[in-house]
Amino acid sequence: MIKIQKKDFNIDIEIKKIKLNYSNIGATSIFLGNVRNVNENQKVKFIELEVYKDMAIKTLDTICLKAKKKWNLIDTLIIHRYGKLNINDKIVLVAVFSSHRKDSFEACNYIMNYLKKDAPFWKKEYYNKKYKWL
Repeated sequence: MIKIQKKDFNIDIEIKKIKLNYSNIGATSIFLGNVRNVNENQKVKFIELEVYKDMAIKTLDTICLKAKKKWNLIDTLIIHRYGKLNINDKIVLVAVFSSHRKDSFEACNYIMNYLKKDAPFWKKEYYNKKYKWL
């Protein structure tokens, strides 16, 4: 499942929704990304994320399918937020469900690495008197 949204999310509720559909999940690996207060030695005030939503859904769906071919996975969940986010706000959740931990660990890392460098999200960091696109 892929969700791209402005609103915050509850990790426990989101994972529980997936687990209700399966009785064979033995491992759930998650990555949770938050807004940091410092980047490249500059104090961050907040960030704004922009997304090309249709393309993001398509590319994230593709990477999840690749992960499912590479590892024995039961399901995957990606939630990525956009809009203005403040320090400590949740940005992204990647959750991978499998029977065994090795598959879920490796697939979670694989999906997150792809998302970080290739997904169509753009981040604008705001500092005290300037901003920077990353």
